[in-house]
Amino acid sequence: MSPDALTVLERCDVLAAVSSSGTGLTRVYLSPEHARVNELAAGWMQQAGMTTWLDAAGNQRGRYEGAEPGAPALLLGSHLDTVPDAGRYDGMLGVLLAIAVVERLNVEGVRLPFAVEVIAFGDEEGTRFGTALLGSRAVAGTWDADWWGLLDAEGVSLRDAFVAFGLDPEAVGDAAPPRDSVIGYLETHIEQGPYLEEADRALAVVSSIAGARRFELTMEGVAGHAGGVPFHRRHDALAGAAEVVLAVERIAREAGCIATVGRLEAFPGGVNVIPGLVEFSLDLRAEHDDRRDEVWAAIEAAAATTCAERGLVFTAHETHSAPAVVASPRLAEAVRGGIVSTGDVEPLTLFSKAGHDAMAIDALTDWAMLFVRCGNGGISHHPDEIVDAADVAVALDAFEATVRELAGPAPSSVGAT
Repeated sequence: MSPDALTVLERCDVLAAVSSSGTGLTRVYLSPEHARVNELAAGWMQQAGMTTWLDAAGNQRGRYEGAEPGAPALLLGSHLDTVPDAGRYDGMLGVLLAIAVVERLNVEGVRLPFAVEVIAFGDEEGTRFGTALLGSRAVAGTWDADWWGLLDAEGVSLRDAFVAFGLDPEAVGDAAPPRDSVIGYLETHIEQGPYLEEADRALAVVSSIAGARRFELTMEGVAGHAGGVPFHRRHDALAGAAEVVLAVERIAREAGCIATVGRLEAFPGGVNVIPGLVEFSLDLRAEHDDRRDEVWAAIEAAAATTCAERGLVFTAHETHSAPAVVASPRLAEAVRGGIVSTGDVEPLTLFSKAGHDAMAIDALTDWAMLFVRCGNGGISHHPDEIVDAADVAVALDAFEATVRELAGPAPSSVGAT
């Protein structure tokens, strides 16, 4: 039987059980858990009629040949890594829907004018090494050699993690296919927002993906005794950082951008010690890069004012930068046609404020995305992340229809394999 939504959701549950945490779902790049979910995905890919391999960056890949062996490939995919304490559909649902589309083609014995390759990217979130989209950037051919020195929380370098995973750092460029061997990239992803739920719609076409920048910030002052140092002599790094955090929210809201301080830690951390150092993060996103960069400049100016008033020192280290990208009109129209085929005659079009592997793949080939409704107000990056089985069913139908539409009116049928 052809795979259905329940099969996809059952596989999401299987993947969600593979975690480095005993209290929630956490799975990071080049970890034993990453290797395990690669094995699971490879098994499902093989069941769907694909040949499989682990690429030079640790992404799990599968290929379903077209009517002519060696034909250029349409790429389908998403990611298998997670944020800490994650939900079970972010990334994983897109990978499994891609596999299910190929399995449907294989069950019917359909061979398209192009090959179909499914990619389960190993690092989209950047949880382990702080730089996102490592898996898809390798496939796009935009790997930066400076990343080899990145360290995880235990002090393990990205280079050493590659070696421990059984990969050759010098061969990472082999993950990128020749440009002329790829005809496009399609990704299905949960919306990670409330707009589909508010509109009571299951699916949407993605028009573009926000440009993102991430920073590791520090505010340095002078530690001192909480009882002994009067206010007029304090250089309280935490008070200064708090002012900057509030400025981040104010500036971004006024500019119509998205900015988040997701981590903040004060040192030395004593209840009776004035903080002398604060380390905190900033995630900054906008539909247009120039507006995003204007917001960052305003945040820097606000931090400089705070430092001047409080006698503090502010520093910023950029850990990630990705430009805003726009979906291919041709591929987006195919996605729209896939949604229409399910009965939604006027599909919604949404701008994605969340980042996705398609941002990196934009450097390799054209792309388009299909959004699937999230429940619970669109919550994501959280254990309460949820999708409805009926929405997954219609997403699978729409995704399959999109692939078939790109193939033209009459794909050849050669018998099931």
